[in-house]
Amino acid sequence: MVLNAANPFIAGLRGRCPRCGQGALFSGFLQFAPACAACGLDYSGEDAGDGPAVFIIFIAGAILVPLALVVERVFTPPLWAHALIWTPLTLLICLGLLRPFRATLFALQHHNAAREARLDAGDGEQG
Repeated sequence: MVLNAANPFIAGLRGRCPRCGQGALFSGFLQFAPACAACGLDYSGEDAGDGPAVFIIFIAGAILVPLALVVERVFTPPLWAHALIWTPLTLLICLGLLRPFRATLFALQHHNAAREARLDAGDGEQG
């Protein structure tokens, strides 16, 4: 089955090459492979930066903070119980979302030919 490379969301969520949709994007949990085994696309230019982590922080916060407030209001558990409940849930949500978000951001960067910003001679000058 050939994945439509025009859809970076599917390739990213599946952890596949953004060009062919076949080769694995990762060689470890978060480590990108050097290149696609199927089409040879070089992954060395990958630079997702902190983008995936920022999205995940907002999503995890939007889920966990209201839940923690409801649990506090309804049950009033001791602080150790909060730590016992919310620490594993936070880790589960953050680590569970990090790989698909990182892959999707890389696929979107590849799809849109996004590159690092540069100022060339003459840029920013007003004539």
